[in-house]
Amino acid sequence: MTASHRFDVLIIGSGLAGLTAALHLARTHRVAVITKRALADGSSNWAQGGIAAVLAEGDSVASHVEDTLVAGAGLCDLEATQFTVKNAPAAIAWLQELGVPFSQEDGELHLTREGGHSHRRIVHAADATGAAVQATLIERVRATPDIRLFEHHMLVNLITDRQPGGTPTDSCCTGAYVLDTERDEVVTFNATHTVLATGGAGKVYLYTTNPDTATGDGIAAAWRAGCRVGNMEFIQFHPTCLYHPHAKSFLITEAVRGEGGHLKLPPHLGSHRFMPDHDPRAELAPRDVVARAIDFEMKKHGLDCVHLDISHQPPEFLQAHFPNILARCAELGIDITREPIPVVPAAHYTCGGVVTDLAGRTDLAGLYAVGETTCTGLHGANRLASNSLVECMVFAQGAVNAIRQAASPEAPASPSWDDSRVTDADEHVVISHNWDELRRFMWDYVGIVRTNKRLERAAHRIALLQGEIQEFYSQFHVTRDLLELRNLVQVADLIVQSAMLRHESRGLHFSRDYPGLLPEAKPTILVPPAR
Repeated sequence: MTASHRFDVLIIGSGLAGLTAALHLARTHRVAVITKRALADGSSNWAQGGIAAVLAEGDSVASHVEDTLVAGAGLCDLEATQFTVKNAPAAIAWLQELGVPFSQEDGELHLTREGGHSHRRIVHAADATGAAVQATLIERVRATPDIRLFEHHMLVNLITDRQPGGTPTDSCCTGAYVLDTERDEVVTFNATHTVLATGGAGKVYLYTTNPDTATGDGIAAAWRAGCRVGNMEFIQFHPTCLYHPHAKSFLITEAVRGEGGHLKLPPHLGSHRFMPDHDPRAELAPRDVVARAIDFEMKKHGLDCVHLDISHQPPEFLQAHFPNILARCAELGIDITREPIPVVPAAHYTCGGVVTDLAGRTDLAGLYAVGETTCTGLHGANRLASNSLVECMVFAQGAVNAIRQAASPEAPASPSWDDSRVTDADEHVVISHNWDELRRFMWDYVGIVRTNKRLERAAHRIALLQGEIQEFYSQFHVTRDLLELRNLVQVADLIVQSAMLRHESRGLHFSRDYPGLLPEAKPTILVPPAR
């Protein structure tokens, strides 16, 4: 008999969204937080830039909303955008109460500016905001007795009472099957309310700024359980990931450009500053514009990277604002006070995901989703810089309010996981080979610039991989690598399906076959097939 647990609320994921929900709910509910590695291993901990909120004199909610709508290329949901922006200052105040050490200037929060923003409104902790926030929240969570932590536990499947032929609207989520990777056994978690806070899916691409945990687990699990997903074609490629063989996934924050950094071609091409050739906003243009400009220049000149130069700023300024970037580059022999930083675009943020309302409710009763795993309508076709961390907190609070107001009957006991008819896999090379193939063809065919032919090739390969993986999944004991691959292939399929349905170029989705913009902006909503 495998182990089982029962809680009022099961939170899957330990980033800012999940821990925010846990801390608020622990006052009234028995809460479990599961995370597939250690608590600090998610994307929130990697966030460098900061958190956007209207705090400065001369700024306004209307201005922040407008900047978000412009970046979102007509696809942002106005209600979701206003909801987020209006609640952002309170979210910052809550973090300050918890003791997050935000950067100060003259006794006030120091606000920086990033691409797409018309004012300085980015609250930050130097250039390691996510790490500072996560460290504070993790300390609080570990000190809260009503929160049980389960590290090294990975979501396998959501548990529902959905009957064959039924729909999510007449079904309920009652918990999840979870792989305890240290004991190598699947554990049953029964819960009245389940919150998905599993982050994005950047690892579906060969080059990404995301940590290894970003494998789309929540998106794939919700889809399998019958929930709609939206806007999966909109994958944000961060323009500036450090280009170095020993610098895996190291992000050069947008704030470097916000504080005057210039993008240039290499010296043998005259160190030409090229962004003014592409957009009047130059380096402060939204990320999709900057990423495409870099991609264009690299392909035009046959370059492996371009240069981001902020060496014209005083060394003490760089030490104060970007100490981690300065130190990491120095470790690799790059002195950013005297020379430019080599950078390339990399997959950074999943703007689409599980469709939710303002309270994080999904199509399945008892199941909520918050953070990067969702499609709330805030980001539209392109996320505005530093809107993501605040979305985590605002929508986590929305889910908390909904859970507190909801009826909380005892979740029924679910059957234990049955793996009596499977065996240990004799070869793991199949998983590693398929993982590598997936990430390479997604980068080549479903990257910054897309075509119908490339998407068709990707769809063909995904179908083949899905068959292989399902056969592997049904015959062998589950492992973390197998589960992550299964989820990534599902997410890849959703990205390609969505991209093939959008016959225009909007925001982060750029198609050579459909370079124009349709007169009406519509979200892409995918509905799972009936089972």
